[in-house]
Amino acid sequence: MRVLHCCLAAFYIDNFGYQENILPKVHKIQGHDVEILASTETYIQNKLGYVKPKSYINEYGIPVTRLAYVTYLPHTVVKKLRIYNGVFKKLEEFKPNIIFLHDVQFISIIDVVRYAKKNPNVKIYVDGHTDFGNSAKNWVSKNILHKIIYKWCAKKIEPFVSKFWGVTPLRVDFFKKVYGVDETKVDLLVLGVDDTEIDFAKKSGIRSKIRKSLGLEDKFVIITGGKIDHRKKIDVLLEAVNQLKNDTVHLILFGSITGEMKSKINKLINSPKINYLGWISPKEANDYFFASDLAFFPGTHSVLWEQSIGCGIPGVFRKWEGMQHVDIGGNCLFLEGDSRSEIQEIILKIIENKDLYNNLKKNSEEKGQEVFLYTEIAKRAIEIKN
Repeated sequence: MRVLHCCLAAFYIDNFGYQENILPKVHKIQGHDVEILASTETYIQNKLGYVKPKSYINEYGIPVTRLAYVTYLPHTVVKKLRIYNGVFKKLEEFKPNIIFLHDVQFISIIDVVRYAKKNPNVKIYVDGHTDFGNSAKNWVSKNILHKIIYKWCAKKIEPFVSKFWGVTPLRVDFFKKVYGVDETKVDLLVLGVDDTEIDFAKKSGIRSKIRKSLGLEDKFVIITGGKIDHRKKIDVLLEAVNQLKNDTVHLILFGSITGEMKSKINKLINSPKINYLGWISPKEANDYFFASDLAFFPGTHSVLWEQSIGCGIPGVFRKWEGMQHVDIGGNCLFLEGDSRSEIQEIILKIIENKDLYNNLKKNSEEKGQEVFLYTEIAKRAIEIKN
């Protein structure tokens, strides 16, 4: 199958572990002819910015074409409406059997509609990463962009779509309630861990090697990371661990620190209880998950939640409405809030109650791989049967 992944509704960032990186990679490994059509929006020195339009081969050997925005509107407008030059031309050149749209919020979706009308056998799938936690936060965004413009995009493509996939239950609801998509066409497609780069048989050896290198053989190791901003509440977790009167607890932190948090985080990581690794690759993150005893995410959702579960590690997550899909049967606990005292209380509860921890660990190891491995998620995404 020729599968075209369209990353035109937001950024596309090479060498990252987002779904739009991993799904095309796994589809290629599974034997499909894959290309990526993307915007020019990407990370430049850890900040979102724009590169020049270009075509190239990415780190997985997949052709990527970054399309230019149209120039008949100001860039500040067109980057929100997302109107591109050359979408239909690229579709005609590649002739995909399957089009996978990573979100629908781009006006140039009309070119995908045009191609679908001309090629009625093409199958189209859409995923959704949008919810009220990360979008539609002000009146204009909610009532103009999402409820009018982006809803128009969703409804325009809806007749041609086989399935709309929300990547969390909250995002499933966003498709239904905000964009008005037919409920029978919407379902959950979870995020996960890229198991093409994991050898689970080597988990014990990886764990021992890392813990020895960090001097943590006899510690209870908590791990957290990702984009370290104020919404992730990682600073509160660092404070909680630093002030915890238990010398067995140690924390591994990885990821990029946003400017607003640098001063505070730099002070907190200057501690014998904390190892800060800086930015690491998704593959390296998997190894450090193996080396840890508990994943801990006290703030807003991150793809690392599902990645840690797929690695078979117990977790503590902030309780958000519509995010309970990470509980696959006794593998995690939830925080009701994000106070330092509640974080300390739940850490002590886990390490002092051996039966509780052992049950969390057993459920994580037995069930995590059943749900959160991308080799299976990738097949489901385009409805390929085993």
